[in-house]
Amino acid sequence: METKQTRRNFLRNGLLAVAGSSIATPVVAGSRFENNESPGEKIVYRTLGKTGIKIPIVSMGTGNTDNPALIKSALEKGVKLFATSEYYQNGNNEKMLGKALKGVPRDSFYIQTSTNGGLKIDYKNGLLKPGTDPDVYLKHADGCLKRLQVEYVDIFILGFAARREYVFYDPILKALQKFKQQGKTRYLGIGTHSFEPEAIRAAADTGVFDIVMTAYNFRKNNLKEMNAAIDYAASKGMGIIAMKTMAGAYWDKERTRPINTKAALKWVLNNENIHTTVPDCSNFDQLSQDVSLMADLKLTEDEKKDLKLSHDGLSADIYCQQCGDCISQCPESLDIPTIMRSYMYAYGYKNLTHAQQTLEASNLQQNNCSECAACQVECTAGFDVKKKIADIKRLRDVPQDFLA
Repeated sequence: METKQTRRNFLRNGLLAVAGSSIATPVVAGSRFENNESPGEKIVYRTLGKTGIKIPIVSMGTGNTDNPALIKSALEKGVKLFATSEYYQNGNNEKMLGKALKGVPRDSFYIQTSTNGGLKIDYKNGLLKPGTDPDVYLKHADGCLKRLQVEYVDIFILGFAARREYVFYDPILKALQKFKQQGKTRYLGIGTHSFEPEAIRAAADTGVFDIVMTAYNFRKNNLKEMNAAIDYAASKGMGIIAMKTMAGAYWDKERTRPINTKAALKWVLNNENIHTTVPDCSNFDQLSQDVSLMADLKLTEDEKKDLKLSHDGLSADIYCQQCGDCISQCPESLDIPTIMRSYMYAYGYKNLTHAQQTLEASNLQQNNCSECAACQVECTAGFDVKKKIADIKRLRDVPQDFLA
């Protein structure tokens, strides 16, 4: 009975409340749009860097769906790139995507995936640790292909790239090159949502990577550095894919104030060096909104006002900047950015499985924070760090099958 009561309390405290909706998309100079197969719909294209792939500016992140019918509907509406990972739903998301695409002409869609298998990641410092095994990494990469039921993927991503040393880690670079030489991926990329400017520049400098997938949205406080790094990578021919475009989906933990996701995505795509976006899509309404909004990038005055909410007191509730300034302030040296990312997945996106996996990666223990009467961390975004850790810590002990 005690376990059941814990679960009820967990539910009652809001972690399973309904999450926010998806995004939108549009047209600027340097873009191309044309009629899609579906009557009355427009698809806007940009070229994904030196790959030469002309791709719709709205692609689909599949991590929040287990519905093959949604994938088929996206195809019918003109979506071409589907971004998944072994990390999503413990590989089951790849299986779902493979099932949905089975029998569809292989040259009519693009698949992006990744794995963390064999990687020993120091998330806190943005580095790969000793013990990283390129052979194990390649075995997991092969597993991605098997689950997807394809002979190759179009883009294979090195996830959680951060410091330059991580991006240039030679054993993994050689493993990725081998994977490409074997014809198992057409292009290689990195995924980054910490130390992003450094990771983006490093990827462009390796001569190995073709793609950068980076967290990018109107709420980031390092936009000057981000834009400079993106410009640099684009000038080197890198394809740029934006993720985390919703910036948490809600302003508040209680989900009473949704972010204007249409305006948020328009803002992202006003940067012509963003070649496509991968908003997570979990239902047909979100998908229809994403595709139908593709023909107009111009922000209305009301949408501009909505985005300025980031400058008031609501901004400090869910979205973590991942700046890392908190780590040196914490007496226990907790990986606070990763913990806060887990908090965002849970309370902003309602993706509890992903939130739990991220929390496990942070190595947060039940007794952490117990010795501090008051938190010594002064968050640049104004977070009550100790309170947020106490909130999300409950997720550690919830069984995965209950989350699913």
